[in-house]
Amino acid sequence: MSKAFTKEDGPSEDLESETDEDAGIPAGTKNYMTLEGAERLRTELRTLLYTDRPEIVRVVSWAASNGDRSENGDYLYGKKKLRETDRRIRFLQRRLDAAEIVECEKNDTDQVRFGAWVKIRDEEGSERTYRIVGIDETDPKSGAISWISPMAKALLQARAGDAVNVRTPKGEEEFEILDVWYRPRG
Repeated sequence: MSKAFTKEDGPSEDLESETDEDAGIPAGTKNYMTLEGAERLRTELRTLLYTDRPEIVRVVSWAASNGDRSENGDYLYGKKKLRETDRRIRFLQRRLDAAEIVECEKNDTDQVRFGAWVKIRDEEGSERTYRIVGIDETDPKSGAISWISPMAKALLQARAGDAVNVRTPKGEEEFEILDVWYRPRG
C-alpha cells in the first residue's frame, strides 16, 4: 500500500481544536491581562498579519511557481511556516477576544493585587521583585509571574509588612513583603 494512503501517528493538523485549557487558562477563570501585556499581544498580532504572513505567502507563491512541489524545500518549509503563523494568529485573536484588561495603575494601595510589583525577602535575606500579571504575560527572567502561580496566590491580598508562606521546591518557605507598587519605577 502506498504511504500516501496511511495515517501517521503525529500531531493532528486540526488547528481549530486548540482550547484555552491547552493554553494554560484554568476552566472557569477569566483571562486577566495588564494593559501593557495586551498591547504586546496586539503588536505581535499586527506584525504577523501585516508583515510576516504576507512575506511567507509571497515566498510560497514564488516556490509554487517553480514547478514540482513534492521536493521543493522552499515550498514545503513555507507551507509549514504559514500553518504555524496562522495557528499563532488564531491563538492571539482568541486570547485578545477573551482578555479582561485590568488597569493596574489606578491602584493606590499597599495591598497586593493583580498588576502589582512586589518586593520580597526570603528567610536567607535575599530580595526579589515580582510583578503579578496574566498568564500570557509571564516571564520568569524579568520577574513577571502569573496570577495563578503559587507565589502570586500567596502574595495576593497581602500587604507590605506581611509575611506569607509558599510551598517551593525547597519546601515551605516564608517571605516578607517589603514593598508594593503599581506604576513602573525607573
